[in-house]
Amino acid sequence: MNKLLPIIILLLSMTGLSQAADTEPAKSDPTWLTEARASIKSENYDQAIKQLQAANETSSADWNNLLGYSLRKKQPPDLVGAEKYYQAALKIDPRHRGALEYYGKLKLLNNDLPGAEALLARLDKACTFGCEEYSDLKEAVRKYKSRKQS
Repeated sequence: MNKLLPIIILLLSMTGLSQAADTEPAKSDPTWLTEARASIKSENYDQAIKQLQAANETSSADWNNLLGYSLRKKQPPDLVGAEKYYQAALKIDPRHRGALEYYGKLKLLNNDLPGAEALLARLDKACTFGCEEYSDLKEAVRKYKSRKQS
């Protein structure tokens, strides 16, 4: 055992050095995603829609989700269009937490409580240890129910 200890220490130190030398910077988000998120954050949904349409990243769940979100939030909202893009996002990534949350909120806007609760159940499975999206949709469902009971 005494002979193995120096070898183990040497191997561990070499592993640490090789990992440090091979470390690359984290990949950043594409420009279209960063720009669209900034427009959404400033509540400029029409601009976000234009940016997303220009990027035309139809195979991206994030792209579809953000386009759906922007269509739902703009004035006047395009709920039919938003639903189409949420469905596309979930077809690409059935566990996309943002799309599950936002599609659930759209269901509530359309007075479809069972649909929202089904998405909440899917979100519960996607968020193994809980997540903000689950908490937000759960609260929206709670508020919806309390308004209907009033």
